Amino acid sequence: MIKACIFDLDGTLLNTLDTIAYFGNEALENFGIEPIPTEEYKNLVGNGSKILIERMLKFRDADTEKCEEIHKWYKEKYDNDFLYLTKVYDGIIAMLETLKEMGIKAAILSNKDDSTTKKVAEIMLDDGLIDLCMGAREGKPLKPDPESVFEIVESFGVARGECLYIGDTGTDIETAKNAGLCSVGVLWGFRTEEELRAEGADIIASRPEEIIHAIKNRVF
Repeated sequence: MIKACIFDLDGTLLNTLDTIAYFGNEALENFGIEPIPTEEYKNLVGNGSKILIERMLKFRDADTEKCEEIHKWYKEKYDNDFLYLTKVYDGIIAMLETLKEMGIKAAILSNKDDSTTKKVAEIMLDDGLIDLCMGAREGKPLKPDPESVFEIVESFGVARGECLYIGDTGTDIETAKNAGLCSVGVLWGFRTEEELRAEGADIIASRPEEIIHAIKNRVF
């Protein structure tokens, strides 16, 4: 029986692609580097903002000497206007409300900076729908390391077999596997079904309500 769900944030609960691309390209242009088409950011995100900047510079075959400076600029600009162009995916609020009604706890685990993750979730998602929210924290490894997953599971007081991990990238599926959790790969996010299946997603969902259906029918 599923008692808890851990969700990725970007590409899973919230569509932040335009937000990330906007501030990413603002950062590049500020340092005299050609911007990157928004669609390309789907393959650049997922492992934290520092690696995002590294991938952006590699994409443009740009000098990485100023990577730290660009990263700092990007983080400051993003954090100052973190809701810009961000949207909740269709069906997400209803799904979270149903989980609440079923007595299933919900957590967010993101590789986005912790303070920004918490602020975005608090404003964009209805009050009380998320029980625990974690982003990238100093001294804590990023996903796919399972350390933060174990922290959430322990906090909820559930067994790993009673917890689902839901995300839109191969990194998310790898995180679930490393933690010993069943995984749901979602198709409305940033990556492809092929990537999610290749990483071994236990379930593929094309709509949020399919997650509820899978839980109710105990397919895990």
